[in-house]
Amino acid sequence: MESLRKKKERASQVYNILKKTYPDARCELDHKNPIELLVATILSAQCTDKRVNIVTEKLFKKYRSLEDYAAAPLEDLQEDVRPTGFFRNKAKNIQEACQIILDKFGGRFPDTMETLTQLSGVGRKTANVILGTVFGKNEGVVVDTHVIRLSGLLDFSQKANPEKIEQDLMKLTPQEDWSLFSHLLVWHGRRRCKARKPDCQNCEVSALCPAGHQRLRIF
Repeated sequence: MESLRKKKERASQVYNILKKTYPDARCELDHKNPIELLVATILSAQCTDKRVNIVTEKLFKKYRSLEDYAAAPLEDLQEDVRPTGFFRNKAKNIQEACQIILDKFGGRFPDTMETLTQLSGVGRKTANVILGTVFGKNEGVVVDTHVIRLSGLLDFSQKANPEKIEQDLMKLTPQEDWSLFSHLLVWHGRRRCKARKPDCQNCEVSALCPAGHQRLRIF
């Protein structure tokens, strides 16, 4: 079994290679401020970033402030976000989250894990996205479906629970790299290591990937 020290070394190599491969890696949800990113991340549940960006292009022109979302007729907001799926629950969470910021935080956008997770529709994953992207705070690692899949393939974590996977990844990389590491894994998952057809033969980190070794031996 690979020791933690060896796994850390391999994780560092993967990080450095992916950083060179994807120098522009970042959150791919379009936004211009914390409110827009909050809304976009809530909408991204069970929906692709590409579709969310299509929806928010119009949405962000119609709703420009916390007050706009809080005061909107819920039925209107539901229709505006319908293409992202689960639109009733998402519209409710967006409206309630904005109202909480106005009532509980005096309109000041929360900037800690503790305060962000008090908002409707905001769990640790969403809070990590906002903290890392908007505030430059590395509180944790964003664990989405790509990160879950690649963490398993790279044997960085064999857990099923996202929070347990996050804890494993946090042990392997320095805190200052947590946010970017998750973006790099997501970009690699979307561009090279796709779920249905991973391109192991051209993969930049195949030499460091146990699953890649297995697939390349087959071919």
